[in-house]
Amino acid sequence: MEFNLRGRTALVAGATYGIGEAPGLSSMDLAARASVDALAQAGLKPGDVDGLFVCTPDDMLSGLTFAEYLGINPRFTDNNRSGGSAFEIYAHTAAMALCTGQIDVALIAYGSNQRSAAGKLVQSSRPSPWESPYRPMNPVSSYALAAARHMHQYGTKREHLAEVAVAARKWAQLNPDAYMRTPLSIDDVMGARLVSDPLSVRDCCLVTDGAAAVVMVRAERARDLTDKPVYLLGAASATSHREIANMPDLTVTAAAQSGRRAYEMAGVKAGDIDVAMLYDAFTINTILFLEDLGFCPKGEGGRFVSDGAIAPGGRLAVNTNGGGLSCVHPGMYGLFLIEESMRQLTGRAGERQIPGAKLAIAHGNGGVLSSQATVILGTEETL
Repeated sequence: MEFNLRGRTALVAGATYGIGEAPGLSSMDLAARASVDALAQAGLKPGDVDGLFVCTPDDMLSGLTFAEYLGINPRFTDNNRSGGSAFEIYAHTAAMALCTGQIDVALIAYGSNQRSAAGKLVQSSRPSPWESPYRPMNPVSSYALAAARHMHQYGTKREHLAEVAVAARKWAQLNPDAYMRTPLSIDDVMGARLVSDPLSVRDCCLVTDGAAAVVMVRAERARDLTDKPVYLLGAASATSHREIANMPDLTVTAAAQSGRRAYEMAGVKAGDIDVAMLYDAFTINTILFLEDLGFCPKGEGGRFVSDGAIAPGGRLAVNTNGGGLSCVHPGMYGLFLIEESMRQLTGRAGERQIPGAKLAIAHGNGGVLSSQATVILGTEETL
């Protein structure tokens, strides 16, 4: 019998810190500052946390390190490292731990000083006997392979990919915290330096510093900590491969599975969603996830995003903070999807606020389209 998590837990606080450049701060420093800020919003202290969910790009034992850094003794620690999808998986796991009474306060945190420390996109894959002889520039070459296949199979054009980057930049221009806010046109994206054909540098995510943190509790306690809880309505994840050479179909991600199960748990469908936060490490991601999460038929993603359809004022609000393409991408981006969803559902998104937003989907991606994790969040009205 499936255990129903719908509406039984809620996010009560969220914060970001150090978006862009934060020289002199370690990944742990950044994660701690975002965490303390988030906890304070809910009137909590680090010592109140008994469920800790964290990973950083430069510490394989970051769960242990972060507990020590905060001076806490959690009952449950999760250091899952599925890549950028880890944080949506953390939200799912935290909900289960909260609902079964294993923990009372969950802190999900991330921090990275990737820009200050490395200044470039870090190679994400281990040596492979199948791929390494071709000297791919991973992760970008893996995503370029998926983009090229989608273009061949469905007639998707580079202009469609550029629409995704331009839409993200237009949202970023409404977000004072976004790292890249200068104007960007279709021609700018098309004319930018190719990194791995067909992806140009403007089709690729930023390399920034930054941290995010959110706090979760059981639903019955949420109203004591905030006047606007954001409820977890559905969550699911799926893994299809590790290396891109083993992806069953380069045009279909496991988001088709995680999305379907998350919608079923939440009792909603794609057409009900007000805000879609999709992991846009590369422009092809947004197109693939729009298809696989049911916003348009398979193969129609390129045409779906045309003519500013996912930009401010378009038919669907996608990546309203500017996404990984224009707001922030410090190695792993998944937690920023959840934090921005919270902002929209609590009416705290400023100029980019979607009026009356009640339902949001936050979809994380890990590896090279390998791990997919979907979380559906809603206001009290959706319970």
